[in-house]
Amino acid sequence: MASRTLSQFLGKLRHVRKNDLLYNQQRSFYLYSPEPFHPIPGKEPKWMSAEEAVSTVTSGHKIFIHGCAATPVDLVNALAKHGKDSKIKDVEVIHIHTEGPATYTKPEYEGIFRSNSLFIGGNCREAVNSGRADFTPIFLSEIPHLFRRKIINLDVAIIQVSPPDKHGFCSLGPSVDCTRAAIQNAKHIIAQVNPKMPRTFGDGILHMSHCDAMVESEADLPELPNHKPSAVEEKIGSLIADNLVADGATLQMGIGSIPDAVLAKLKDHRDLGVHSEMFSDGVVDLVECGAITNAKKTVQTGKIVGGFVLGTRRLYDFLDDNPFVVMCDISFVNYSPVIAQNPKVTAINSCIEVDLTGQVVSDSIGTRMYSGVGGQVDFIRGAAIGHDGLGKPILAMPSETARGESKIVPFLKEGGGVVTTRAHVHYIVTEYGIAHLFGKNLRQRAYELIRIAHPDHRQALEEAAFERLRCMPSP
Repeated sequence: MASRTLSQFLGKLRHVRKNDLLYNQQRSFYLYSPEPFHPIPGKEPKWMSAEEAVSTVTSGHKIFIHGCAATPVDLVNALAKHGKDSKIKDVEVIHIHTEGPATYTKPEYEGIFRSNSLFIGGNCREAVNSGRADFTPIFLSEIPHLFRRKIINLDVAIIQVSPPDKHGFCSLGPSVDCTRAAIQNAKHIIAQVNPKMPRTFGDGILHMSHCDAMVESEADLPELPNHKPSAVEEKIGSLIADNLVADGATLQMGIGSIPDAVLAKLKDHRDLGVHSEMFSDGVVDLVECGAITNAKKTVQTGKIVGGFVLGTRRLYDFLDDNPFVVMCDISFVNYSPVIAQNPKVTAINSCIEVDLTGQVVSDSIGTRMYSGVGGQVDFIRGAAIGHDGLGKPILAMPSETARGESKIVPFLKEGGGVVTTRAHVHYIVTEYGIAHLFGKNLRQRAYELIRIAHPDHRQALEEAAFERLRCMPSP
């Protein structure tokens, strides 16, 4: 019976195009299961050069690229060269934030590759805003659904892993996020094997037999240098740390100088926990001074939970073989009902612009796309619905732009994308104070927001609020 079933299966494969035949032959060992963890008996990846590994990519393919600190830069550069040399076309490159030059987005690669950012990094911003690349708005928690529900079907996943251990297991290191779902979906997996990748615990373990090609490459991981916060950021950090973060709180921090400024002010807190889509070096300082213990957490008690990290080598060394940290699938980390189980969830994120009713723009400056939806709403909602009723969803920003324009505005810029709605917003913080908007009507919201605006803009905002609301802002 088994041999007849196999014969029927192989017969069907004769009608599949050549490249698909190659992929299916290589991965037919476990077509009944997309799980990348278990060893596949009798299968080993082929070790080869980066150029040979990416040569399997051809016209019309959909490619996933591992992101953030795990971006496989050598393979990405080889892919760009292969695209130009082999004259392939219409290859879609799908990714979240990546590091490195993103060569495939440059003007000379138009028609060969088209990037599709699920979150826009600085290396893709110009291409997106010039029309050479795409952006897909999506909650970070839901990106894995694109792959698991077969909304996007990947031909190739290009990833970076730690070297196999004695049992053949590798780690996705500092970036598990949506990558685990991508490798479950992809027909062909190419792995850049880097001894400088930290080996992390959690969902990012895969067995080498699930990879089709492996490429040795010892290279430093991309780093995000530590920047000294400005006086404004220091003030915002102090306001949040002193007034909104309680002992025993479970922290989520977005990326940027303001969340880092908050962390720097928390060294006298106790029994803090971390359940965050991402984190950076500031968490290491709080672990070393004893402020972070994770002792009060409900989900993964005693452990830091994250989806990806980006920081310096010090952070990557902290992650390496450290059971105190678990890196998990982002559909778990950012799932609001999971977040809500932890105590005193305190979600600290940055934003670009807020109007007088509390609508928050976080992904664009007018029509110019800047970043993405990310996990802001996932955690804003998770904190708001916390089981203990003590969650604090916080959005923070300087009161002015570098040009001296108010970030609190009567009306959002034309084309600005509302990421966090006026119904989701709770706390807005600038260097001038904290506005608590939850449960307040539009008149009261305008009053609270004008109160934390830069003094140079308060009169104009009050006049604009009267024009918009037909009444004076008041508490």
